[in-house]
Amino acid sequence: MADRSTAARQGTARGERSSSAAGAVQRGGDAVKGAAGEARDAARSTEQSRTFQLATRAGLICYGLVHALVAWLALAIVFGHGARESDQSGAFQLLARQPGGRALLWVMVVGLAAMTLWQVLTALVGYREEQGARKVAERLGSAARAVAYGFLAVSAGHTAVGGASSSADKQSSATAGVLGMTGGRALVTLAGLVVFGVGVGLAAYGATRKFRERLTMERMSRTTRRAAVALGAVGYLAKGVAYAIVGVLLVVAAVRFDPQRARGLDAALRTVAGTPYGGVLLGLIALGFAAFAAYCVVQARYRKV
Repeated sequence: MADRSTAARQGTARGERSSSAAGAVQRGGDAVKGAAGEARDAARSTEQSRTFQLATRAGLICYGLVHALVAWLALAIVFGHGARESDQSGAFQLLARQPGGRALLWVMVVGLAAMTLWQVLTALVGYREEQGARKVAERLGSAARAVAYGFLAVSAGHTAVGGASSSADKQSSATAGVLGMTGGRALVTLAGLVVFGVGVGLAAYGATRKFRERLTMERMSRTTRRAAVALGAVGYLAKGVAYAIVGVLLVVAAVRFDPQRARGLDAALRTVAGTPYGGVLLGLIALGFAAFAAYCVVQARYRKV
C-alpha cells in the first residue's frame, strides 16, 4: 500500500510539472503572438498615418524625377552630347551639378527613404485582401521594391555628400568578383535571367494595365484616367525593355567571362544606340522613361497608399 501511495504521489507530481511546463509554453506562445500582433498594429498605424502618406506621395514625385533625369541623359546619347552615364548614378551626378542640386538630392533621399519604409510595411502587413500564394507573391514584390528604393536613396545620399563613383563601375567590379568565384558564371547567368525576367514582367505589367489596380481610378476624370493608363503602359514597357537588355548583358558577361559588359542601364542604352536605327529606338525608350516620370506624378495623387 505504501509503495502504491508513493507511486501515486510521484505520478501526481510529474503530472503537475508537465502541466506547469505546458502552461509555460502556452504563455510563451501567447506572449510571442501578442508581441507580433502589437508589431503588426504599429506597422498598420504608421502605414495609415497622414504624415507618412504625404511623405510617400512626395517620394513618388522624387522617383519620377529620377526617371526624368535618366530620360534626359538617354536623349543626350542620341544627340551625341557625350553624357558619360545614363543610369541612376549619372542622373544624380547631373542633378548635383545644378544650382541647388545637392539640396534637392537630400529631399530625394528623404522621399525615397519614405517609399522604402512604405514598401517594407506593405511587405509585412499589406495586401490583407489577398489570399494564399497571391498574398505571398505581392508581399515579396513589395520587399523587392523596398530594396530598389533603398538602393536609390543610398545612391542619392552618396552623391549628395560628394561621392562620385558610378554604379556602373561598381557593378562591373562586383560582377568581376563574382565571376572569379567557383560557380561564379552560373551565379551571374542566374542574376541575368532574373533581371531579364523582371524586365519582361514590367513590360507585361504595362501591357496588361495591371497597374490600374493600384490607383484610385474612381477619383479621376475621364481625361485623367486615359492619360494615366497611357503613361503607365508606355512607361512600364520602356522600363521593361531596358531591364531586359540589362539582363541579356549580364548573361553575355557570364558566357564571355567579360565583366565590362555588365555595366547596368548605361550599357543597355548605349547597346541600343549602337544598333541599326538605334537612335530612334533609344529616343523611344527615353520618351518611355519620361512617360513613367509623368505617371509617377499621377501616382503621387491617385496611388493607393
